[in-house]
This record gives sequence, structure tokens and C-alpha cells, in this order.
Amino acid sequence: MPETFSATAAVELAVVERSGFVESRHTGSAVVLAPDGSVLASHGDPASAVLPRSTLKPLQALACVTAGAALEGERLGLATASHAGTERHVAVVRSILEDAGCTEDDLGCPPAWPGDTATRDEMVRDHATRSRIRMNCSGKHAAMLLACRTTGWDTDGYLDPAHPLQQHIREVVERLTGERPVAVAVDGCGAPVPAVTLTGLARALHRMGTSSERSPFALHRSAATLMAAVRENPWTIDGPGRPDTVIIERTGVFTKTGAEGLVVMVAPDGTTVAVKMLDGSSRATATVGLRLLERAGVLATSEADAARRDLSLAVHGGDAIVGVIRPTV
Repeated sequence: MPETFSATAAVELAVVERSGFVESRHTGSAVVLAPDGSVLASHGDPASAVLPRSTLKPLQALACVTAGAALEGERLGLATASHAGTERHVAVVRSILEDAGCTEDDLGCPPAWPGDTATRDEMVRDHATRSRIRMNCSGKHAAMLLACRTTGWDTDGYLDPAHPLQQHIREVVERLTGERPVAVAVDGCGAPVPAVTLTGLARALHRMGTSSERSPFALHRSAATLMAAVRENPWTIDGPGRPDTVIIERTGVFTKTGAEGLVVMVAPDGTTVAVKMLDGSSRATATVGLRLLERAGVLATSEADAARRDLSLAVHGGDAIVGVIRPTV
């Protein structure tokens, strides 16, 4: 049985450099899978179990589709998203809820402010308050409600691990990771989150990323459609100027960030990266993932650098940039 993420097995993945001085170090684990699914590189202990947090959303969205939720294009992207809560994001979530015959009150995720600063500022000026539909996981929850209504499952208690929808999600997770979860926790949005190994998580996203819309298997056809929907609508999965959207726009690499220092990336050829930071910080995960894809030979340094320029990696001193968050793998 895999053990929980180990501090002693973690290795340095990135540093924060200020004026030539290494101020902080980020340790963790990472794994790189080749296009054929074999392990190309391993750092730390990716065989230990982690809580995938929002990197699980592609699998949860896929399960909703295979349970009957009619989602495609922008709506499928929002089902996979940790979105910024802009008006554009919220409009798509509302359309999913309408198809489900549900309202914002049916969402099981907690009320939240949008992650997009401009949208939040406008809401404050309008004396608006936090709402469930602005919470970054509302697209996933709307998709879950739609899957329940389509299949005939009760929407009450749809977040209970024993609910038929959550049992179906678990079956999809087990099938794609090739593992049985060693534990089930409650995610920040209230949904169940199973603990799987970092390698298992990478394996699941690799299988989705190498699926074909011409596959004889419905699960793989749906997986291919989902990955294409996000790549064609990168604003849906995160938001303008935000890491996942930036990386997809600049490189074509499918990217999904999760809370507590997680990221998964799938290049167009199927090369897959999964990263977990021991300290739970996400500030270096994207640049580490990009570096690992560079080292695998599937991402040109110029492409990676173009993405990094739009990420928040600069270290400031007064009005000047005096350092950078950089990968060390």
C-alpha cells in the first residue's frame, strides 16, 4: 500500500533567488511519463500517495460526461476548471445549471469571491457579496448536478462518497490511474478527493491525453474530446493571464493546477508531467513542469521562456526586479 507523501524522500525542485542569494527552497516529487506511458524521469518519491485536489478535475469531468452529462466546448472546459469567476465563466456555469433544472442554491461548493481581481473589484463597487457560482469549482459542481439529473440520480447528497455519482467517479479514477485510492478526504469545495500516487495521477492524465476521438471505447472518445475542448478554449480552465491558461495558450500543453502545490501537464505528443511540492506552495510548480518538459525534449526553451514571462516568477525589491523563482531540476 502506498504511503503518504514523504518529507525524507522529497528533493529540491525550485529555489527563490533574491539579489543572487537563495532565499527559499521548494522540495517535493515529480514524475515524467514518455509518450508510450513509461517512466522517463523520476524525482523524489512519486510512488507515495497524494491528494490530487483540483488536478483530479479532468477525471471528475470525464466521469460526469460518461454518466450522461451533455457537455462540450466551453461547457466541458468549465467542468474541468478552477476558474477565475469572471462574468464569462459564470455565464457558462449558469447555462449548465439551467440544463440541469438547477439554480445556484443547488451547488454544494461554498460561497466565494472570484479569483479575478477586476471582477471582484466591480462586485465590491456594486455592494455584491460572495456567491457559490463565483467559487472556482462551480463548473465542476454544475457538471455533477447535470450528470445526476440526466441519469436520474438524486441531486441531494451528490457530494456524499456513497452517492452513485461519486461511486462512478471513483470507478473512473481507479480505471485511469490503475490504483485503488488509499484514502478519501474532503476537498476544499466539499467534494470527495481520493488519495492516489503521483505516478498514478500522471498515468491517468497520460491516458486521457493520448486518447483518440476514434477510439472504440466511449471513455477514451470522451477523454479525447475533453482534452481538445480545454486546448481550444484555454480561458475556461483558469482565466486570462492566469497560469494554466497562459501555458496552454503559449505552448499547447494541457495544464491543470491543484491546491497544495500540484500541477499536471500533458504535451501534445503525450509526454506527461506531475509535480507535488512538499510545502504546498504553487508558486514554482508551473516553471518546474515546464522545465521537465524541456528536459524531455518536447518543449523548446523559447516556448517555455515565452510562457514563463507571463507567469508571476519575478522577485521584487522596491521598484526593481532583483531575482526570480527558478527550477533546479
